Amino acid sequence: MTQTSNRFFDEIGRLMNDAAGAAQGVKREVDTVMRNQAERILRDLDLVKREEFDAVKDMARLAREENEALKSRIAALEAKLGISPAGPDAGSTKTDG
Repeated sequence: MTQTSNRFFDEIGRLMNDAAGAAQGVKREVDTVMRNQAERILRDLDLVKREEFDAVKDMARLAREENEALKSRIAALEAKLGISPAGPDAGSTKTDG
């Protein structure tokens, strides 16, 4: 009787082992599917990478600095020539009435 009992428990143990292995396989498969789905969603959102964002941010900062420097040079040249600086509406053709 003990031999039959041991064989029964061995089979149960083997079955549990197989079930655990199958569960791990299913978990890996679910993880892979979820990761692929998340990557697809992020690609579809057309998000920008951090490195690209930082590069464009630096370009914008440099352009602003250059714009300010050019404004200063124009103001200095206008002062040197005795020209009054043009206001923001100088080229506007708007009338009051």
